[in-house]
Amino acid sequence: MRVLITRPVEDSGPLIADLKARGIEALVAPLLDIEFIDGPQLNLADVQALLMTSANGVRAFARRSKNRKIKVMAVGDATARVAREMGFIDVQSATGDVDDLAAKARQSLDSAGGSLLHPAGSKVAGDLAGLLTADGFSYRREVLYRANTVDTLPIVAAHGLENDDFAGVLLYSPRTGTTFKRLVETAGLGNKLATVRAYCLSANVAGSVGGLPWAEVLTAARPEQAALLDLFDET
Repeated sequence: MRVLITRPVEDSGPLIADLKARGIEALVAPLLDIEFIDGPQLNLADVQALLMTSANGVRAFARRSKNRKIKVMAVGDATARVAREMGFIDVQSATGDVDDLAAKARQSLDSAGGSLLHPAGSKVAGDLAGLLTADGFSYRREVLYRANTVDTLPIVAAHGLENDDFAGVLLYSPRTGTTFKRLVETAGLGNKLATVRAYCLSANVAGSVGGLPWAEVLTAARPEQAALLDLFDET
């Protein structure tokens, strides 16, 4: 069985290994091009914790600050793992979405203890600011990277679909799903999905690829990579 991963290469290593352990071969075709924004060291004087909603947010922050002792509140296990790999010591993980992250921050942090810094991309999902400021927290977002969508379907994806090589496509975000749908339709390869399953991290991701003639659209029980992998065990 062969599947297509639409995540950036940097985020795909552990996933490829987990799939290989299940006897599944994976090819990677990133649909987002990550552009880190250079600049001076970040001012953390009033910051009590970092809100990390993506692995790229962790990487972007690490480029702009040497501080690894500051508390990290990660949106999910994959982001938390990257934070630990980058040397952060105090890392807590929510269960995969922004609402859970806000709830964990409210439980673990004191609104009077300092501001919360969100190292983020130019586009964000959810209303983390609204969820936290409503409870008296001081929230600050720093745009440290841009996730630019690719203009054409990567060759590995186009050739694989054309030759009926893929049994599944793994999709992690609504933006990636929307991009995949647009590029597949532009390439005239929609009809090649009739025998392909979509493995989606959340209901919102599944909705972003609706209308394509998938064999089946499967949604993880929780917005976590472990739950997405469970779909392979079930099928």
